[in-house]
Amino acid sequence: MLIFLGLTVYYLYPEDKLPANIEIDKLVVYKSKRQLLAYSNGHLIKTYKISLGRQPIGDKEYEGDKKTPEGLYFINDKNAHSGYHKNLGVSYPDQGDIARAKRLGKPVGGDIKIHGLRNRTGFIGKFHRWYDWTVGCIAVTNEEIDELYNSVKIGTAIEIKP
Repeated sequence: MLIFLGLTVYYLYPEDKLPANIEIDKLVVYKSKRQLLAYSNGHLIKTYKISLGRQPIGDKEYEGDKKTPEGLYFINDKNAHSGYHKNLGVSYPDQGDIARAKRLGKPVGGDIKIHGLRNRTGFIGKFHRWYDWTVGCIAVTNEEIDELYNSVKIGTAIEIKP
């Protein structure tokens, strides 16, 4: 009974929201901490807890390695009709990523996103954070991707660190 109560409190406990009408102009991901930090004008506004690719250690090398890339990228797309609620596109691959995959004789891949939960599974909510489940993307809850979607413009820098 105590476990059920604890899980219910965790699930229902409200988290801070982004201030209304704020523009997020920089994102920083710390893969080892499972955190995405949102900045506006040099000030940290909010820290999100995230899930990553199923093989979270190390830089993405090629399509299918289930790793989340590392480096400086940009938000290059916004999709309100994603298979994962909504998403923000990350500009992976860059020229270095392409060259590395080519040296390995593998396809470089793409379609790295910051996204919510798979459609019709939003009820999972914060529990998705308990393991790394994407194939290389950065996952947040549906409510969190709604915030980011509304506050992050195309062209915003995203730095992904180990």
